[in-house]
Amino acid sequence: MEKILIGGGIALLVLIVGLVFLKFFGVWLRARVANAPVSMPNLIAMWLRKVPPSLIVDSRITAAKAGLEYTADLLEAHYLAGGNVQHTVLALIAAEKAAIPLTFDRACAIDLAVKGTTKTVLEAVRTSINPAVIDCPGGGGKIDAVARDGIQLRARARVTVRTALDRFVGGATEETIIARVNEGIVTSIGSAGSHKDVLENPDHISKRVLEKGLDANTAFEILSIDIADVDVGENIGATLQKSQAEADKDVAQAKAEVRRAAAVATEQEMSARTQEMRAKLVEAEAQVPLAMAEAFRNGNLGVMDYARYRNVVADTDMRESIAEEVSEDEDEQR
Repeated sequence: MEKILIGGGIALLVLIVGLVFLKFFGVWLRARVANAPVSMPNLIAMWLRKVPPSLIVDSRITAAKAGLEYTADLLEAHYLAGGNVQHTVLALIAAEKAAIPLTFDRACAIDLAVKGTTKTVLEAVRTSINPAVIDCPGGGGKIDAVARDGIQLRARARVTVRTALDRFVGGATEETIIARVNEGIVTSIGSAGSHKDVLENPDHISKRVLEKGLDANTAFEILSIDIADVDVGENIGATLQKSQAEADKDVAQAKAEVRRAAAVATEQEMSARTQEMRAKLVEAEAQVPLAMAEAFRNGNLGVMDYARYRNVVADTDMRESIAEEVSEDEDEQR
């Protein structure tokens, strides 16, 4: 009975080993035939660590055929770190063929840096080989700037860049390049004496912007900046002058209104004072009959004196009446 159990256990073990061997035999043989051998225990260990052996083997074969020797442990470590092994190997091969210095560690770092984005390490290497063109500003719009003569110009630039692999990890992205180029164009146009100078020599903008070293601390190297289009916009200077003139007019009107209000207040004050003086005059005139009556009682004023006084008053009233009629006739003649 014991012999039967031992024989059954051995048979089961042989069956398991056979199934495992059959499972990884194709991958093992493919690596062996491609002169990129991976041991069977290593393949089993990959499977236990939930690493797809076929992916590691195929990537190792691809690298070996391109003349690059990377161990299965290196590729497996990059996979476990969350990297894209296929893109990393293809990027290393592309860099090798283009004579671009790129180490395996640097390629892995770039691949992990772009994880979660729309970019890949392979795209970064391809951009380093074949420069890309970035539109400034993005979205097909144009950059608005104003020259010193007040004329608005609307420009669009095309920036040719290639990836700087040594600065890719930790370097600024395309958004920084676009922002810096936009700022440089606005500064260059703003420093131009006339918008005609910009229209005649748009390449001056490219030279000034390129001299600023806008690719510093970025993941790219700027090869050229070309002004694709320049349009004349509004006369911003005239608009600002018009607005300033309207503002000055409003200020002047406000000041004039203040002066008019002050004049009206002064006039009202003088009218009040005139009424006050008239009241005092009436009061004083009211004292005249009292004084005359007192003079009659004291014998200081006689009847003849009073008659002469009345004659003088009547004569004065007549003269004033004639003067008013003459004044009215002159006004009518005018």
